[in-house]
Amino acid sequence: MIPQDARTDVVRGILARLGKFSGLSAERLRHTEIGADPVLELPVVADHARRAGISPEEAVLPVLRATAGQLPPTQRLIADATLALGMLRDLSAGEIDPDRLYAANLGARREYLAEHWAALHAAIGATDIPVAPTVKRLRTSAERAALTALAGALTDPVTVALPSAAPVRPAPRTGRSVTVLGDAVIDHLYRVDTFPGRNAPVDGSFAGQPGGKGLNRAIAAALLGLDVHLIAAVGDDENGARILARLDHFGIGRDLVKVVPSAPTLVTAVIMNHSGEVRLIGCRDARVRLLNEDLDRPETRAALADSEVIVLTFEQPAPILEAVLAFLRELPERPQVIVCAAPSLAVPQRLYLYLDVVDYLVGSSAELNALLPDVETDSQADTARRLRGLGVSVVCAVDGFGCTVYSDHDDIVVDHYPRVLKAAVGAAAAFAAALALRVARSEDSLTAADFRWATAAMFPTQQLGAVSAGFPDVAAIDRIVSLYPGAGRNTGVTPG
Repeated sequence: MIPQDARTDVVRGILARLGKFSGLSAERLRHTEIGADPVLELPVVADHARRAGISPEEAVLPVLRATAGQLPPTQRLIADATLALGMLRDLSAGEIDPDRLYAANLGARREYLAEHWAALHAAIGATDIPVAPTVKRLRTSAERAALTALAGALTDPVTVALPSAAPVRPAPRTGRSVTVLGDAVIDHLYRVDTFPGRNAPVDGSFAGQPGGKGLNRAIAAALLGLDVHLIAAVGDDENGARILARLDHFGIGRDLVKVVPSAPTLVTAVIMNHSGEVRLIGCRDARVRLLNEDLDRPETRAALADSEVIVLTFEQPAPILEAVLAFLRELPERPQVIVCAAPSLAVPQRLYLYLDVVDYLVGSSAELNALLPDVETDSQADTARRLRGLGVSVVCAVDGFGCTVYSDHDDIVVDHYPRVLKAAVGAAAAFAAALALRVARSEDSLTAADFRWATAAMFPTQQLGAVSAGFPDVAAIDRIVSLYPGAGRNTGVTPG
């Protein structure tokens, strides 16, 4: 296995050579004498080429633009000019001349960058502007630093660089609509070999990307061909804009996303070890949340009423969850409701009044137990029976890439699909999205085959890269089911 530093150096060297003369383009990649295969074969390039249905040569430029957009402002500008990425070509600022910034000659691009250093920084919203470099400094050190940072982001398997300029070619739309209510945040991903201990810091790598349980479930559902709308709140900062761009990228309706003025978008620190296990730190701002008045908007009520499936997480405040469930209860023909029992609620008893609206309650054994804090249950089956007694129709206990289903019709165990990692951040989101698709398609109660299929959706998420990169499409889930028919067998569960 090639060390991370070595891969970064190789990619940086290729980018530096491609930046000379007219810069980078798909046409140049097709005809260059430079050995560009290490760039064309990057997982993030291959993934975007596959999802968008384009060649690796065509995928490189949008991936580089999106990845460079995650760099600090100065490095972003230098990488943009050095490679002629064209990130500011559509900027409306009158003092910027794109033809000079992206001139055919690298020397001319350096001169323009140095001469208009402050204006270019201001054009991208940078407030901390360093002293302008000379052309010599750009050539000898600044460009190398910027391209090293870009190459490091491209080669780090945790870093995501989904291009917002070229939307994912979505799966054929089923005509079935799903509305997801949850959080949309920026995940700060820290990949480590082992979790830090007391007075024992560890080395790791970092990447920042849009995430959150609500956003991840919306993306996973969109990749399965569902028409998805997200109800969430973000700040009016750069991170909020990145989340809105991500929704556009996956074809997810963003008209129900609340943008809170003068507030920062929420951030979650995700510390992931080599086995896929995570530790989370949530950084919240009380201003960035949904309010009852947001649910009262006609377009929000219409989306909830017209959807075939509603997917709720416990990320929004309890009063919002209660208000949504109360509204759904009063509908003459309500959608099917999937509730994902994460993160755990401080006072889950408040939801007991509304559990009769819940068609499918999905969670790990620990998350389901947390809904019954006043009792000690004898078993998972006992927990499920009590929750069903409070009104839930079907309980899905999802643990370790397997699922146990408790319902009035039958109790089903879907054996664990093979493990590659101990855990996967996106597994729960993939299961919920696949379940939503099967619920939307079915005119009757789901069968064991439906739950086997939804469970199989978790298998591809076992990777250390970006969460959304592991979400499968329908064909990928079908393939897992065919590869592991024995893993998906079901057995009756004797009620406990």
